[in-house]
Amino acid sequence: MDLILGTAGHIDHGKSSLIKALTGVDTARLPEERKRGITIELGYALLEIGPWRLGIVDVPGHEKFVRQMLAGATGMDLALLVVAADDSVKPQTREHLDILRMLRLKAGVIALTKTDLVQPEWLELVQQEIRELVAGSFLEQAEIVPVSSTTGLGIDALKAAIVRSAERVVVERIEAAAAAPFRMAIDRCFPVEGFGTVVTGTVGSGSIRVGDPVELQPQGLTARIRGLQNHDQLGEEVHRGQRAAVNLGGVHHEQVRRGDELSAPGYLSASRRMLVELDMLDGLARPLEDRTRVRLHIGTTELPAVVRLASGSELGAGETGTALLLLGGPAVATWNQPFAIRQESPNLTIGGGRVLYPDAPSIRRFAVDDREFAALLGNPDPVQRVEAALWFASPDRWSPADLVRNVGIAAPEPHLAALVAGGKVRELRLSSSRVQYWHERRFLALQRQLLDRISRMHDREPLRVSHSLAALLSGAMHLSVPEVLRLAIAELAASRQIVRHGETVCVEGRGPKLTRNERGQLDELLQKVRAAGLAGPTLAELQKSATKAPQSIPQLVRIAEAGGDIILLGSEFAVHRDTLAELVKRLQAQWPPPARFTVSELRIFLDSSRKYVLPLCEYLDQQGLTRRDGDWRELNSAG
Repeated sequence: MDLILGTAGHIDHGKSSLIKALTGVDTARLPEERKRGITIELGYALLEIGPWRLGIVDVPGHEKFVRQMLAGATGMDLALLVVAADDSVKPQTREHLDILRMLRLKAGVIALTKTDLVQPEWLELVQQEIRELVAGSFLEQAEIVPVSSTTGLGIDALKAAIVRSAERVVVERIEAAAAAPFRMAIDRCFPVEGFGTVVTGTVGSGSIRVGDPVELQPQGLTARIRGLQNHDQLGEEVHRGQRAAVNLGGVHHEQVRRGDELSAPGYLSASRRMLVELDMLDGLARPLEDRTRVRLHIGTTELPAVVRLASGSELGAGETGTALLLLGGPAVATWNQPFAIRQESPNLTIGGGRVLYPDAPSIRRFAVDDREFAALLGNPDPVQRVEAALWFASPDRWSPADLVRNVGIAAPEPHLAALVAGGKVRELRLSSSRVQYWHERRFLALQRQLLDRISRMHDREPLRVSHSLAALLSGAMHLSVPEVLRLAIAELAASRQIVRHGETVCVEGRGPKLTRNERGQLDELLQKVRAAGLAGPTLAELQKSATKAPQSIPQLVRIAEAGGDIILLGSEFAVHRDTLAELVKRLQAQWPPPARFTVSELRIFLDSSRKYVLPLCEYLDQQGLTRRDGDWRELNSAG
């Protein structure tokens, strides 16, 4: 089985020398590294012992190169913490151990180097300091192996301890990563003459073969695998737990940088917001406050970020809380991926945690529901994670396939079906090929927003009995797509929370308050106007013909006009909406576009007067039903 073994420890504690003693490989590849005798960039070697093939990542120990150490720690399965016997525990020993804890490593070995330089009594004191350092960490029970890279003392014992440590690595976690889609964080990129762009990294999940397509994120570029190497050996495939050099076709080396990732097409997606579980280190000098700027280290990426705490206050030393990270640039992540954060000044690791939702929405202030579902994102129950994901997802930009990345579930369909059956999730079928999933609470909240909009329409126009459905949909487009809005409105009408008449809607009890007599008078008025057809009685004629309370007619006409039941042509002639709709059909049959007509031709066609036809033409123009060109008019084809 392939595993990644990473070193950690203070500068000049003998990490690179120890790797050379273990493997025979000098990981110092830069001239300045050889000149200064320190590790500046990541180094790599291969160690095959027992059933394990260990790709070793040698990281820098100097405090100035912690960002390189964090990049190298990506993908580690077990750690080799190195402490020099003549120097004991130092600041970078502590910080590197904190970083390994934040990255959630579970196994490792402690190498006590340079033992040939100290007396046995001193060696015992150093071992005691190491035990105090690792108490309560994943290395609490780790073996401490005294070694000397110069004399070879303890090297075989260290190899045996590494084998025993490898056996404690969580195999189920490795198997799950091996079955996941391909992903590799890039830690180096360079051009090779005759081959083009080459990138290196640790394969974090899945596998890839020569000829396969890949995506480069966060740029979203596509490329193809032209060649593969694992520790300088050419091959047709690389898989999870291996160091890989990948020759890319279709991408120029200047388009790639450390921190980018290769992935199977469609697996990863760039985001500027991540919902996370944040763990603060013990012994912090001051608590982490809401809206603090930090440096985020995730994968091989380093980005500035602003921390928005769900509690809205602060997180103290050793405390855990939910937070939204607002990133200074796009980054990719997957559910449960570990990360570390460092404060900007002075540069110190202050905490870390795991990603709960990599494509987080914008959350201005965490509500009770947000905190509830954020907690469910960390739940081992996949059904609860799917429910939480649907709470935070944007339905029109989300699909079940995203659950692989967002909550670590490869086969979400049974979990979605269970949530739909339990009434916690809505399956909205928008067409034969389009389905959206909404959390039940989100859908009910959408309906409340629509009800509120209708109520505000009543407030603005109190004389209208009902309001245009088209106007309601137009004003609510930011809430969802029209198909979802119509489904929500249809359900509100079915439950009698609203009343729908054709293409108008209203809230029962809103609008003008009419007595029973006034309601009967309004119905009588509408019947008169409908019966008059295109004769269009005037307001004065309607008042004169009223059998009772003629003084109410002007108010009733305004109510009928506000409700769209009648139209006043030229503010004088009252025409029923059904009459005008029928007229438009007659005009379309008489003058189908692009046929044109004049006012005189329309007057003759309707057998009416110019006094009536002119305001009618103006109304048709205003409604966009006709288009005027001098004395001519043409019906719009959409009319």
